[in-house]
Amino acid sequence: MERIRQAVEQARKQRQSSSSGAGASARRTVAFPVGGVSEANVENVDAIEYTQTRSIIVPHDVRARNRLVAGIQGHPLQDTYRMLRTRVLQEMRAKQWNSIAVTSPAAGAGKTLTAVNLALTIARDLSHTALLVDGDLRHPSIHEYFDYQPELGINDFLFDNVPVEQLLFHPDMDRLTVLPGRSPVSESAEMLASPKIVSLCEELSSRYPDRIVIYDVAPVLSVDDALALAPNVDCMLMVAESGATNREDLRRSLELLDGIPVIGTVLNKVQKKIKAAY
Repeated sequence: MERIRQAVEQARKQRQSSSSGAGASARRTVAFPVGGVSEANVENVDAIEYTQTRSIIVPHDVRARNRLVAGIQGHPLQDTYRMLRTRVLQEMRAKQWNSIAVTSPAAGAGKTLTAVNLALTIARDLSHTALLVDGDLRHPSIHEYFDYQPELGINDFLFDNVPVEQLLFHPDMDRLTVLPGRSPVSESAEMLASPKIVSLCEELSSRYPDRIVIYDVAPVLSVDDALALAPNVDCMLMVAESGATNREDLRRSLELLDGIPVIGTVLNKVQKKIKAAY
């Protein structure tokens, strides 16, 4: 844990030394409520041909059952995720960032589903492609949302040096690729702080200039995985569960990530009668 905190401190110093302008190193937290909104039109997106990445079909019933609302044409929640995408991309563009980790104070807040739908929505922006990475090594589950069981995952990169190109899959949703997990990794924090992950994060962020990399990572108060990954991503997004995440847990999570840019807090599972956010 101490080694990870030292890495976070080093990352904080690097950010401060490379930032320019008044207040560049300050963290600003913005609330992004997630609730019901009106139906919206779907953008026309140029198709990309995937010649090496495994492509899979995600039927409409799978998307509906697993709440991949950003991948369902005309779904009433699409505008909500468009708003989240716009706010996130505005923050990231202003600082020339292209990688973000999605986390939460505790399990059950909906961080993984938020990461998936955010990635889907970013992929629909003509200015970007999106790479969704399952960084929750102890509980990898992103592949389940696409009803897909990968033969290879990030585990195979970490332990067997399988090239990343062989791990990726492309759901039939334009401009999106996924780097899945396959099975739990017990020493997850150590792996996320390892030189292999440092090198991988750098490669994923630098290969394509229009790519946004979205990481799903374990809850902050459960294990130290988020702290371990933090130095290797540009910023983080916090997901809180309406009616379940208390202010103290949210405060503690943000304190643990002190010095790491947390660009906003998503209030998830909002009921219509609730009008206020943290």
